[in-house]
Amino acid sequence: MTIVPDYLVILESAWIVRDVQGLEDAISVAISEAGKRLNPTAKFVNIESGRLCCPYCEEELHSALVVAGTALVGLLLEMKVFRAESPEHASRIATSVIGKAVKDVPLKVQEVCEL
Repeated sequence: MTIVPDYLVILESAWIVRDVQGLEDAISVAISEAGKRLNPTAKFVNIESGRLCCPYCEEELHSALVVAGTALVGLLLEMKVFRAESPEHASRIATSVIGKAVKDVPLKVQEVCEL
């Protein structure tokens, strides 16, 4: 009997938000918009703001930039994939499911962990 593992797949996405007042506003709007597009087909996806490490002070920073009221926000989308054949198979499943819900949003596999 072969045991087929479960995986946690984390995808990074680049979300563009227009007409925002500041960084926190941009992140909130991006998370809200992503949630609306993922619901109901992929409501089981966890959404978080991305984080970057400052190369100078090594402090964690939000993965977002606001210029002229327009923001580019990095979001992390986490999805559990059950009974996948391999980490690559799990990442293809997650990319397909999430990609269908958030069309025209760039996605990149950040991490795949076996559960």
